[in-house]
Amino acid sequence: MNVLLVEDERKIADFVCEGLGARGLTVEHVDNGHAGFQRASQGEFDVIVLDIMLPGRDGLSILGELRAKGNATPVILLTARNELGDRLQGLGLGADDYLAKPFYVEELDARINALVRRDRQSSLQVGEIRLDRVSREAVCHGQRVELTAREFSVLEYLMRSAGEVFTRGQILERVWGYDFDPQTNVVDVCIKRIRAKMDDLPGSEKGRTLIESVRGAGYRFRA
Repeated sequence: MNVLLVEDERKIADFVCEGLGARGLTVEHVDNGHAGFQRASQGEFDVIVLDIMLPGRDGLSILGELRAKGNATPVILLTARNELGDRLQGLGLGADDYLAKPFYVEELDARINALVRRDRQSSLQVGEIRLDRVSREAVCHGQRVELTAREFSVLEYLMRSAGEVFTRGQILERVWGYDFDPQTNVVDVCIKRIRAKMDDLPGSEKGRTLIESVRGAGYRFRA
């Protein structure tokens, strides 16, 4: 499990990195808001542990912009000010949990694991593509992608078994709910639209589409 810790107090950062590392978590630490936002925006982490009071840029502004850009990575806020206003503002901006300083690393570890368990039940992620099954939102390379209901369902179906080939008939039956009509091209059109929305995003590998066509068989999501 990969954790991003954005914390400027060295003592706190050291004991969190040591404590979580001893429990098998991989922790990357940055000590200022600007670097924290840059790393968090890249979407490489399972959880972000984010201090509110930071040099350069405060944690609430980081959180607000991450959510505005479609980054749905779970966030735990750390604050030395155990005030209701801070907690409410953070939760309103999209924080998943908060922890007031001082705290025990055992409690932070428990909250991280609880968030990841909850997140994995409500979301699906393969590589840089993340689907939120509750809000029906898709995020690619940290950017929200606007998908129709059909497009979301097709992408979810393929991602659930990444690397496996599905025929057009299987996709039709699962998403549209009727048997394969050899004259219809709705699957091909839908997948073409998904590709157009995702393959040109910054960070996508040029020439390597996420949904591959398998000649004579169907489609698969590249694992």
